Amino acid sequence: MSLRAGLRAVFASRDDVEADEERDDAARQHGCTAIAAVPSRTRGQVSGVVRSVTMRPREGAPALGAELYDGTGTLDLVWLGRRRIAGIEPGRRVRVEGLVCTIDGRRTMYNPRYELRPVVSA
Repeated sequence: MSLRAGLRAVFASRDDVEADEERDDAARQHGCTAIAAVPSRTRGQVSGVVRSVTMRPREGAPALGAELYDGTGTLDLVWLGRRRIAGIEPGRRVRVEGLVCTIDGRRTMYNPRYELRPVVSA
């Protein structure tokens, strides 16, 4: 370990340490790309931890929204026509695949295919 890495490990904030852990975990997932590296209007496969889940009605229809974080950035996940999906909850690790677009300046993936991964320990 270099001196710089050693100092970073000692003086890093909790958020920095968690971001490093998420980046490392996402990098280990075969075929996954960092959220920050997925270009808009392309299909991508990313992995991360769900930070929040909300109900977002879209034009009168239910829509379940979740924020996915991988240490490089966030991605909004939206499942149209859904009020709830078992297992999609804060703290849950998920790998998703779908078309990434930019809506109101935020990276968004509609109706992604998803794979639930083990729950993050607190």
